[in-house]
Amino acid sequence: MITIITGAEVFAPAYAGINDVVIIGEHIALVENEVDIEKYLVLDIPVNIIPGEGRIMMPGIIDPHVHLIGGGGEGGYHTRTPETHIRQFVEAGITTAVGLIGTDKTSRSLEALYAKAKALTTEGITALMYTGNYQIPPPTITGTIERDIYLVDPVIGTAEIAISDHRSSQPTTGEIAKIAAETRVGGMTAGKAGVTHFHTGGGKAGLGQLKELIEEYDLPAYNIFPTHVNRTDGLIAEAAELTRFGAYVDMTAGPDIVRDVEKFKAADGDVGRLTLSSDGNGSLPVFDASGNLKKLEVASLQTLLHGVAELYESGVLSPEEVFSIVSKNTAEVLGLSDKGRIGENMHADLLLFDDGFNLDAVIAKGVVLKQYGKTVVKGTFD
Repeated sequence: MITIITGAEVFAPAYAGINDVVIIGEHIALVENEVDIEKYLVLDIPVNIIPGEGRIMMPGIIDPHVHLIGGGGEGGYHTRTPETHIRQFVEAGITTAVGLIGTDKTSRSLEALYAKAKALTTEGITALMYTGNYQIPPPTITGTIERDIYLVDPVIGTAEIAISDHRSSQPTTGEIAKIAAETRVGGMTAGKAGVTHFHTGGGKAGLGQLKELIEEYDLPAYNIFPTHVNRTDGLIAEAAELTRFGAYVDMTAGPDIVRDVEKFKAADGDVGRLTLSSDGNGSLPVFDASGNLKKLEVASLQTLLHGVAELYESGVLSPEEVFSIVSKNTAEVLGLSDKGRIGENMHADLLLFDDGFNLDAVIAKGVVLKQYGKTVVKGTFD
């Protein structure tokens, strides 16, 4: 199958002008101002032409933090959140997702996470995963972090090791340094990112342990990747400092994302090392000062797409910067060299938006999953 998108305004994520994009199989074959369509039509191969005129094209969204098999449980058995569905990703413009396990390591297993990642990949998107969870020592599939990264294809790092949170194992800096070091070596030997993704709570320590990791241990900053860094204004300032050391940091999309990014920029944070995630299908617990659960909601994957729209419309970032924090930047920290950009030989993961910045089309691995605003892909049992 050959797919040709004509006349779209391409952000690759850098602005590339009005272009036609030719997709052959799972990859982008050509990005050109005016493609000779006739030479493809005479081939004995089906050609699908998608009008892109009046539409904005950007790379497919990469979400580095999704609870593929659900999360939660902080309020008892009935508060375990549900698994994700392929339609959720398509309707949020997410073409690549990285799954993880959070608080609950008893009823959520890495084996189940692996199976879900493989299922979603079969159904249409690219789904990867981290080994581990909140606790130390972290659970693994093969017995060690390094073996998981080396032997289990979807595993690209370790997550979400909890710090500065009453639900964590209260790890020492030395303990998390050992995890980050083993994760890094696993990534080196397997040709993967080897990134350690840290859950950051609202506790007293903030990001202090991660700053200590970078300053006092022989670990590259780019292997350290904290999330939820917009939980408090203090964390935003600390996260901005970490980016100046060379670390990538991740904000959780939500209603205050424009304000949070403004504060990050005001603290001299490097927007080129900022990413955005949904925390999709994870729990959003609210605790009182004594650590008692007050309420619990489920994070929506849609918050990520809404965050992109809000940042785009606000002008707090340039369009290139907005699109980069959910594509190029994320691909860089996760070691996904063939994703996050629109260019020849890159994975054909693309989004089209209409003139009202509504999601019009989703293409993942060269396959159209949403077109003319309608999701066309179905789950296995739909």
